[in-house]
Amino acid sequence: MLFAGSDRDGVADGRITVAYRRWAEPRVVEGRVYRTNAGRIEIDSIREVNPELIADTDADVRLADRQNARDVRRRLRGDESLPTFLIRFHLVSGPDPREELASQSELSSADLADLQERLARFDALSNHGPWTLQTLQLIENTPAVRAGDLAASVGRETAPFKLDVRKLKNLGLTYSLEVGYRISPRGAAYLDATRSE
Repeated sequence: MLFAGSDRDGVADGRITVAYRRWAEPRVVEGRVYRTNAGRIEIDSIREVNPELIADTDADVRLADRQNARDVRRRLRGDESLPTFLIRFHLVSGPDPREELASQSELSSADLADLQERLARFDALSNHGPWTLQTLQLIENTPAVRAGDLAASVGRETAPFKLDVRKLKNLGLTYSLEVGYRISPRGAAYLDATRSE
């Protein structure tokens, strides 16, 4: 989830704990932690609501930092035929475990074996063949390049390519940049280990 303008500041300081989104289907899952441009948030609940039934007195209107129900409806983005979701969340404090993992520049033999097993599983479950090593090498050699351009360079569609890169990021192997990606210290250590085998 992304937050614009004053919403970003309100989420970051814990003042905003509710968001309304117009989506074709839910994009967040209750109980999961998501990284946003305002910090990490954990989803407390998500449910579909009828925007026409939102009332000025609803507590969620204030928790979303909206003046009234009309302000909620006015700020909804996207096709009006799409469902509207009410998302309640809270800010998660403390360091991001993925960032700590990504910053590790040395791999133990157990770390290496675990990564090899996980990546082999990703490759085996893929419907487009092995991709993990190729993708890591691509990001290493072409940092800060648009995901769409990277995907096209290996003959892939952008959306599934980005999902695959997110899997690598969850293992601490890559960083997301404003544009594109780069290899993390942990990812560099893994690639060094594959080259020395």
